Amino acid sequence: MVDAPLVRFRTWWAGLSGNVRGSVWLFAAGLVFAVMGALIKFVGQRLPVVEILFLRQAFVILVVSPAIVKGFPAVFRTDRFGLHMLRVALSSVAMTTGFTALVHLPLAEATAISFSRTLFTTMLAVIILHEIVGWRRWTATAVGFLGVVIVAHPSPEGLNEYALLALLSSFFVAMIMICLRMLTQTERPATIIAYQSVCLTIILAGPAWYFWVWPSWPDLALAAVIGGVMSLAQFVNIKAYSAGEAAAIAPVEYVRLLASAGFGFMLFSEVPTIYTVIGAVFIIASTFYTVRRNAMKKTPIPPRPPEVAP
Repeated sequence: MVDAPLVRFRTWWAGLSGNVRGSVWLFAAGLVFAVMGALIKFVGQRLPVVEILFLRQAFVILVVSPAIVKGFPAVFRTDRFGLHMLRVALSSVAMTTGFTALVHLPLAEATAISFSRTLFTTMLAVIILHEIVGWRRWTATAVGFLGVVIVAHPSPEGLNEYALLALLSSFFVAMIMICLRMLTQTERPATIIAYQSVCLTIILAGPAWYFWVWPSWPDLALAAVIGGVMSLAQFVNIKAYSAGEAAAIAPVEYVRLLASAGFGFMLFSEVPTIYTVIGAVFIIASTFYTVRRNAMKKTPIPPRPPEVAP
């Protein structure tokens, strides 16, 4: 009797179209990513960003180490060691700059700028993968970067350095997507995860030790929660894009911007500026158009991988 409601729910869920299920998953992913951003900003008021990253990686190692040990040494066998190391290096920069921006910028502003990663992917696909991009997508890319400039609203004194860090993080995330596209053609997921987890932890250990601030027990617990929430966000995002078509469900992702603005207002008394609102409209419109155009191409630019931690 207890299982009856669960069976009915599974039957109802299976009867939904893939795009509807994908949209629900992506809506949940947007909320989880927003929670993660708020937690990073909260803990980042007291702990250095590199320490948060290192603690997060340490908890990830605890989770994945049984699988790595079980598959050792085969899990580390690869003919693309250099590409793995490039991805790890890019990840360390992307996370450090992105987390720093989250700590110092309003959540809505940092989130809006982060969506520019799709625009960078378009440019990098042309440069690295020699993809053909028509004038429509170049126009959409230009509109998106206009939105980024509006959000950052540089003053006569110069560009906000934290907005610049957010933009830099988006560029490196786009580079990571290109690397993932190349790695997934020949490498097993277990190998990609093993190199990322182990090598990134080693790279972060030095800066974390240099800037180390002994965390309180609540902050240590929150660092563990950040690792768990990030893993949950990745899992839900993967479920979304495996269930639905990217072009159909992608607009749902922008719930993250609304949720981030809400958390920023409730937790940090942040009110989005008119620059953030207008710029976000430009970025979202151009990104959505780019995703739609990519879906129409027979040979799209690097398929948007499920968003993973850099």
